[in-house]
Amino acid sequence: MNLSLIIGWVLSFGLVVFGIIFDMETMSVSMDKMMNFVDIQSLLITVGGTIGCLVASFPMSYHASLGKRFKMAFTPKKYDPTKYIAEIVDYAQVARTRGLLALEESANQCSDPFMKSSLMMIVDANDPEKVRGMLDDTIMFMCERHEQGRAFFEKGVGIFPAFGMLGTLVGLINMLNGLDLSSGDTSALTGGMAVALITTFYGSLFANVVFAPLAMALKNLHEDELLCMQIIEEGVLAIAGGSNPRYIQEKLEFMLPKSKHTADKK
Repeated sequence: MNLSLIIGWVLSFGLVVFGIIFDMETMSVSMDKMMNFVDIQSLLITVGGTIGCLVASFPMSYHASLGKRFKMAFTPKKYDPTKYIAEIVDYAQVARTRGLLALEESANQCSDPFMKSSLMMIVDANDPEKVRGMLDDTIMFMCERHEQGRAFFEKGVGIFPAFGMLGTLVGLINMLNGLDLSSGDTSALTGGMAVALITTFYGSLFANVVFAPLAMALKNLHEDELLCMQIIEEGVLAIAGGSNPRYIQEKLEFMLPKSKHTADKK
């Protein structure tokens, strides 16, 4: 479970609600204030309009896989780059002592599909430059898929405030059209102004508290996977070049923070 996402939502919504209902003058909590921020008309304009726009922006096949993307954001796969480096060093030792052909048996037992296909490429004695080109293409296509996958949430970050402003215009228009200064009735003024302000509040809240963290969670997961794929690429190509396992370990650990350099500690 992505605890940072859950904790962040609890803190954001909790503190916003507390800020609404807390009265600084009396140092007390008044739940009646919360009803001032509940408006069905504003929700229909902001949330309903944004959902409709997002549905229209992507094909139905894309929406069918949204559940998978929500699952990835809440329960992301763990990528440990130090584990990948350790595995590559083991493969390098096998290749150095028994030859590249001996890696075929180890590659068949590898659970990571990208690692397995990369090892099989060098076992089949492919040209290293061609292998690098194929691995670069695989990484590039992966980046494009992930970018498309989080486009729904990134677009929502921009659309929610836009519909918040649209609701503000609706509220102002209704307020001005219903304004009658001669009668002294201010109900149209207060009602229209409430819609104008609450829609802006909803747009900013949903964009920055809901959609932005979801998009960032998917981006962080992408960055972790990308780093591990780059480690695999550089490690496999170093194995194909006959590099020393110690050199391969130090080379790959340069891609990590200094605190994770096990070669230095040894």
